[in-house]
Amino acid sequence: MLALDTCCTLVPYFEVQDGQLDAFKALVKELINKTRAEPGCMHYTFSFSGNLAHCREGYVDAAALLAHRENVAELIGQALKIAKVVRLEVHAPEAEIEKLRGPMASPSPQFFTLEEGFRRSCDA
Repeated sequence: MLALDTCCTLVPYFEVQDGQLDAFKALVKELINKTRAEPGCMHYTFSFSGNLAHCREGYVDAAALLAHRENVAELIGQALKIAKVVRLEVHAPEAEIEKLRGPMASPSPQFFTLEEGFRRSCDA
């Protein structure tokens, strides 16, 4: 029997200002350390291509994603002084998206509704 998949993936892309990449990467380390203790976070990491940064992050459900946003709000505020979000997506089942539309109205992410598929644990 498969459980209902409530996984919510947040997909932000940041463009880091010239000369600020080292400062941004220092904030990334702080973000990772702060996020590590969140029980609802399934994965959280950054990847880079030049001055573009992508945060690969997933949460067990909408409540966990919203808790994460609260947890890292101060650090994201610091990051946004030296970078801007150039793309923001949310991928989740429709029921979870509905829980996110209001609280995430700003910064206006693009919502993608998960339909068919499967997810397995990497611990298997």
